[in-house]
Amino acid sequence: MLSACIRLDMECASICRSTAEIMSIGSEFSDRMREICADVCNACAAECGKHANHMEHCRTCAETCRKCAEICANYEVIP
Repeated sequence: MLSACIRLDMECASICRSTAEIMSIGSEFSDRMREICADVCNACAAECGKHANHMEHCRTCAETCRKCAEICANYEVIP
């Protein structure tokens, strides 16, 4: 029942970590990584949201993933 949720949790954590690393070195791929990160975070939030009413971890994860996706989508580089 939770296998998709757990898989997406791990994928989301990995892509978030990778995106932060890419951004920290000023990579020319930062924008594309943020788009991918937002997509994965939204998918994770949707999956965890299915279990949020009866699992505290899933509720917290869904909320956090939604926030991360929003930050990735609206991030602006300030020169």
